[in-house]
Amino acid sequence: MGLKKLNPTTPGVRGMAVSSFEEITRSEPEKSLLKKLPERAGRNSQGKITARFRGGGHKRIYRVIDFKRDKDGIPARVVSIEYDPNRNARIALLHYADGEKRYIIAPLGLAIGQLLYSGPEAEPRLGNALPLKSIPLGTQVHNIELQRGKGGQLARAAGAGCQIMAKEGNYVHIKMPSGEVRLVNQECRATIGQVGNLDAKNISIGKAGRSRWLGRRPHNRGVVMNACDHPHGGGEGKSPIGGKPQTPWGKPAMGYKTRRGRRPSDKFIVKTRGK
Repeated sequence: MGLKKLNPTTPGVRGMAVSSFEEITRSEPEKSLLKKLPERAGRNSQGKITARFRGGGHKRIYRVIDFKRDKDGIPARVVSIEYDPNRNARIALLHYADGEKRYIIAPLGLAIGQLLYSGPEAEPRLGNALPLKSIPLGTQVHNIELQRGKGGQLARAAGAGCQIMAKEGNYVHIKMPSGEVRLVNQECRATIGQVGNLDAKNISIGKAGRSRWLGRRPHNRGVVMNACDHPHGGGEGKSPIGGKPQTPWGKPAMGYKTRRGRRPSDKFIVKTRGK
C-alpha cells in the first residue's frame, strides 16, 4: 500500500501519482468467482442516459464479493490479496475448510495465511464478521448490514471505517466516516477493522486519457452548448449565463436542496453529518 510518483518525462505524467500495488500478491483472479459485467455507458434498463458523460473505458470482469459472510463456524484461510477493477479497495481470496472459495473486501493489516471466522461465536479480531451486539464498544468496523441477512452496505470503500459508540435496546449507535451517528439493529453483521488501501484518495489521475480508461468522458460546460441543450447555452461568442445557475433541466444549481422531504430512515439518524 502506497503511492508511486513518476518522473515528469511528459506533460501527462507530471504530477501523476499511481498506486504502488505492493500489497498485491496475485495477478490472476479466481475464475470460479468471475461474472460478466455488461457495459451500460450511463444508461438505464430503457436505454436512456441517466448518468451523463459515461462510456468507453477498459473492459472489466466482475469479481463476486461475499458481503454476507454467512458461513458460520467454518474457518477460512486468506490465500491472496488481489486488485479489483470495480472498486478502489483491495479484495482477499478466502479458502474455506469445506473447499469453498470466496472473495471479501480486504481490511487494513490482513495477512496471508490468517484464519478468519464468521458468526456470533467468532472472536472480535481483524477480518472476522460478527453481529453488532457481539462487538465491543469503540471497535472499528466496516461492511455493515442495514438489514439482517441482506449483506454489508455501509463502509465498503477504501479507507472507510465506522466506530461503535453505544448500545441501546435492540440498536447500536454507529459513527459513520462522515461524522453522522446512526442506529443499526444489533443483529446486523459487520466486519472488524478498517478497509485497506488508504492512499486511494491521494491518487492523481494526471492526464485525460487515464479518465477515459475508467469510462469517464469529457464533461461539457453548459455555457458552451446550444440553447436547445442547456439553459446556459446560446448567444454570440462568449456570453454570460443570464440569470441564476441552473441544471440542464432548469433546476437551481447552487444552494438549492434537492432532497425530497423526510425519509422513513431518518428516524435512525441520531446525529446528522451537517454542522
